[in-house]
Amino acid sequence: MQQIRATVAHEFQLVNQLIVNQLHSDVDMVENVGHYIVDAGGKRLRPLLVLLSAAALGRCSDAHITFAAVIEFIHTATLLHDDVVDISTLRRGRPTANAEFGNAPSVLVGDFLYTRAFQLMVRLGDMDILAHMAETTNTIAEGEVLQLTRAGDADTSEAQYLDVITRKTAILFAAACYGAATLSSQDQQTRDALRDYGLNLGIAFQMIDDVLDYDGDPATMGKNVGDDLMEGKVTLPLIHTLRRGNPEEQAVIRDAITRKSADQIVQITTAVKRCGALDHTRLRARHYCDLALQSLATVPAGDARTALVRLTELAINREN
Repeated sequence: MQQIRATVAHEFQLVNQLIVNQLHSDVDMVENVGHYIVDAGGKRLRPLLVLLSAAALGRCSDAHITFAAVIEFIHTATLLHDDVVDISTLRRGRPTANAEFGNAPSVLVGDFLYTRAFQLMVRLGDMDILAHMAETTNTIAEGEVLQLTRAGDADTSEAQYLDVITRKTAILFAAACYGAATLSSQDQQTRDALRDYGLNLGIAFQMIDDVLDYDGDPATMGKNVGDDLMEGKVTLPLIHTLRRGNPEEQAVIRDAITRKSADQIVQITTAVKRCGALDHTRLRARHYCDLALQSLATVPAGDARTALVRLTELAINREN
């Protein structure tokens, strides 16, 4: 990841500085919670996609720097809200903002970050960007609600799962790349190609996240194994195991999903691995990565395009 970031190292630093500057508020709680979650770090993958896409299409302008910060603020706002909804206590290896400050401050500061993102977009003065991001954030909200309504439903299909992760996760990856192409004044074909790249990369990224929930190291991931099960989330590894598992394994998984319990996580993890569910999910992620790489065919060759290819491969060969 460090080598990939090196392609746009200066611009990446400018984005981080802009993020810190835009967290300023005369309300102490806003700054405290905002800095707490931003300072926790993370991959900054979505703003990185903005910068790499822009560099691959020519250069990173000041508008791209601003837009990258917009994308990160929207992502951070969703994290704050997600952790409250999911009653999460650990993210990136330390207590979540809601565990540290409470649910109400987390929700309200999440709202602040959403509105700050739109303030920055207004400064860009680009109605295409504003319209696209308004639609994107609306889709993300729908994805959150859709995931909530399907929590605890053991009959969730693979198509329904894919619908949720596309709306909830992949759509912001797509917006990062599409927005970068828009700000670079690219034609619609190029914008759509970058959007497809980001969308398929985001789907693959989420699928690997779901693999790591059953096959990851908590110390590396910064969250507890089995968290998704405790929230009643039906992910692809579970869907595959429910299809291929024996009656006893199916019964245990159905019960765990319905009760939103990780009490039998060891038994469930064993079943998931025995049925080849993790390998199946990795293969599906590989498929979407291949689709993403195909979409880069129209992007000019160069260091930034190479970095996008490497980032795609890293998405399915990571441990956190």
